[in-house]
This record gives sequence, structure tokens and C-alpha cells, in this order.
Amino acid sequence: MSIVRIATRASALARWQAEHVAGLLVAAVADLEIEVVPLSTEGDRRTDLPLSEIGGKGVFATEVQQALLDGRADIAVHSAKDLPAATPSELVIAAIPQRGDARDALVGGTLADLREGAMVATGSARRRALLADLRPDLEFAELRGNMATRLSKAADFDAIVVAGVALERLGLAEQIDDWLDTETFVPQVAQAALAVECRAGDSDTRGLLGLIDDAESRRRVMAERDFLVELGGDCSLPAGAHAVIGDSGELVLRAVLADSPGGHLVRGQLSSVESVNPGGELAIKLRALLG
Repeated sequence: MSIVRIATRASALARWQAEHVAGLLVAAVADLEIEVVPLSTEGDRRTDLPLSEIGGKGVFATEVQQALLDGRADIAVHSAKDLPAATPSELVIAAIPQRGDARDALVGGTLADLREGAMVATGSARRRALLADLRPDLEFAELRGNMATRLSKAADFDAIVVAGVALERLGLAEQIDDWLDTETFVPQVAQAALAVECRAGDSDTRGLLGLIDDAESRRRVMAERDFLVELGGDCSLPAGAHAVIGDSGELVLRAVLADSPGGHLVRGQLSSVESVNPGGELAIKLRALLG
């Protein structure tokens, strides 16, 4: 019997993600034994500061990736949105399983019915920029922590914004008051997708993870990550990108970029019919529009 050790963050949502990947692997190869290796990351420990002040996306991924590099784990399961655009050369994203619902969601009220000057809490600059664009009257407060922490603080504000899929995966979808459509409220790059990494030289594990890779989800996520790469990796500007696959197989990427959470915001769209690298080209166009 083979044993596969899965490194993951220790939060309830991260554990769900790791167990989900474990289930996919066992369904593909029946004689696997899975061991989950939960880890604490800097992003989990430092909830007192905005992500931009403690290192951006990498604060959720670096310590989990290190478990792969030093041999404590065979694979690492991440929320794909938490991965910096550049993957360490020693590692590879070997699987992106079927993606979930990428929409953001409001808890506490609907966007249309929030009172004038309502206080909305979120730790995301992208979410603030999009909300300010749609409702310039809104006020904002910082909100970080795991999902249980965020929900426990929801009553302190008129609404909070979260990734709807997180509540779905935790069995808390009934908490959602409003789903925000992806065309208007463009999600974070790779939101609702999982990224499963392994060591680049581990051909056996790469082959195993290939069994749970979803080609359409990978195509969408990689186009969105190309957008982030062109912006400069872990871009500190409010930015989002979301790709869909059309009926004829073309990829359509929508993206948004702002110069600050309440500042100038630009939107764009590009398809794989128009460009071989819609993510990179759209990032260049939106950056030029911002000046």
C-alpha cells in the first residue's frame, strides 16, 4: 500500500480541501493511504495586519511548499488564489481538480438593499475597489481570519464579503444573502480552484496527480495566472480575472484593475481567438488604461 502525505494549512476550509483531494486520489487509485500534514502559516498567525503588510499571497503558501521541499510531504494542496504567480523551480502544479463556484458573496444583506453609507468588511483590496465602483457611498472595514472568525464578526457590520465557495464547502451556504455575478464583480485570480503541487522531479507523484487534473479548470486558471504574472507576480494593486470556456471551445477572460481600492478602476475582456496569451495581453491593456 502506498502512502501519500498531503501538506495543507490547518484551517477547517484547508482541511476540507485536503480531504477532498484525498478522496479524489483514493477514487482514482484504490490502494492509496493518505496522511494529512496540517501546518500553520504566517498568514494564519498574523491576522492583525492586512496581507499587503506581511508579504502578500506567499504568506499562505511558503511554509506549505517548504514541507514539500524538505520531504515532510509528497504533495501540497492550496487554494489556488493564495499561490503567488511564480512557482518555485523545484515544484510544479501537477493538478487542478474541477473548479468550484468562483463568485463572491455577501453575508448580512444584499448589495442592492444595503443602506446608504453601509459599513462592509473585507480584507481584499479587489473587493473594496469593486464595491466602491458599484456603490460609491459604502464605507469599509478590515476583516481577516478564518471563515469562522469572519462569520463571528459579521454582526458588527452591515455586511461582509467572502468567497461563496468557502461557505459551500463548509456546509454554511445558508449564510449567504447575495451572490455577486462574475461579469460585474470579477473574482480574484483562480478563486474557487485548488492547486496541487509536488516536487518537479517526482515523476511517480506527478503521474498520480495527473489522474485528478481537470483540463478545463487548468486552462481557465492558467489564463488567469498569466494575467497576474504580467502585472508583476504578487501585484499589490486591486486586480481580478476570471476565465470561462465558450460553447465553441474559446476561452474568454474578463479582468479588472484599479489604482487603489477607491480610485480609478478599469475593466476589459479578451478571448483566445483574439490572442494566444489573453491573460498577459489583457494585463498590458488594463495597465495602460490606468496610465
